Amino acid sequence: MAAVIRVTKEFSFEMAHALWKYDGPCRNVHGHSYRLYVTISGVPVSEAGNPKNGMVMDFTDLKAIVKNEIVSVFDHAVVLSSSYGREKTDMLGNLFGNTVIVDYQPTCENLVADFAKRISPLLPAGVMLHNLKLYETATSYAEWFAGDN
Repeated sequence: MAAVIRVTKEFSFEMAHALWKYDGPCRNVHGHSYRLYVTISGVPVSEAGNPKNGMVMDFTDLKAIVKNEIVSVFDHAVVLSSSYGREKTDMLGNLFGNTVIVDYQPTCENLVADFAKRISPLLPAGVMLHNLKLYETATSYAEWFAGDN
């Protein structure tokens, strides 16, 4: 029986957000240096002639998925909830430039759940998204586990 192995790749990006109707200072636009840990699991390829022999998934392929779906979208963006309304989001988009409007409050918890939805369907057959860990600050993070969802 082949062993299931977990492998993790780390990503980092800069992002600003504001929390709609929040009762603290995070209601104002502010930024963070995010660190995202993506852990996948699967059985390593076991074919002597296969260039991916011994790998669950090539880190280069995982990097391409995460960069395309997460980093290129959210890096140096201002992320706002659509709850602000079109007039405000348009105004802020004109002010800040790269603005991403999401249909949720852009907390660390909601972002990590969104990221899981973006990454999971793009993984190759036999490879599962095991968990994501998203650090919003050096000491604060949210985690998503496939087993909980």
